[in-house]
Amino acid sequence: MTNNLTTKTDLTTHALCVAKIAAKTARGYFRGKLGVEFKADESPVTQADKAVEADVRAYLRTHFPDHGIFGEEQGVEGADCAEQWIVDPIDGTRSFLSGHPLFGFLLAHMRKGQVDLGVIGMPALDEVFVGTAWGGATLNGAPIRVSGTTRLRDAVLYVNEGDKIHDRHSALFARLMQQGQTRRFAYDCYPHALLAAGHVDAVVDYDLQPYDFLPVQAVVEAAGGVITDWAGQPLTLQSDGSVIAAATRALHAELLEIVRAG
Repeated sequence: MTNNLTTKTDLTTHALCVAKIAAKTARGYFRGKLGVEFKADESPVTQADKAVEADVRAYLRTHFPDHGIFGEEQGVEGADCAEQWIVDPIDGTRSFLSGHPLFGFLLAHMRKGQVDLGVIGMPALDEVFVGTAWGGATLNGAPIRVSGTTRLRDAVLYVNEGDKIHDRHSALFARLMQQGQTRRFAYDCYPHALLAAGHVDAVVDYDLQPYDFLPVQAVVEAAGGVITDWAGQPLTLQSDGSVIAAATRALHAELLEIVRAG
């Protein structure tokens, strides 16, 4: 348990334990029979989402009783705490319920409003990406780093939530379809993890919540990348959920110019 600001070693150790617990619970439901409900925004939630978050919260309450927790399914407790954990129990519930293995588990730690640790867990792939403000980024314990790509025409570009971008920003979607040496569509957190590991050069994402983007922010930045909202501003709990992530500042600037064109 802790009464003061938690040490860096403790944070990393406990974050890895949480990721292991979340992965075990998620795998217990994956490709099984799931009870599915739909929220007001028509996004699905399964028994697995609820079970993973319940297990994670139980662990965090036990080991960090003076920390706040902001989770997708159960909301916020301890909002005024100096340290908070951000939890997305299953990032990509639609992927999960359709048997697609690229769903994730997301965890971030905030100290006095600043994210200093993030985890992207991929339970079906047995991969855990960790990024910290003090120790760089790793994949299953091995150091990772973003690519050095500086020009968009040479880049591997992922467009997340492409259907939403197409529906709400059709002109931008058309411009994005002309960018990059290789273009891929995706959902969920894995493209950001691949960016941190140097396989993907840039990701344009949209309509996210803080529990979606704060954990990946920590991993991408720890790996040397750049990630902001579509206006080029730092990501915070109050950000609108539009995200640009890139391996280099030059590449990020090119994408930012395209997005800002409206």
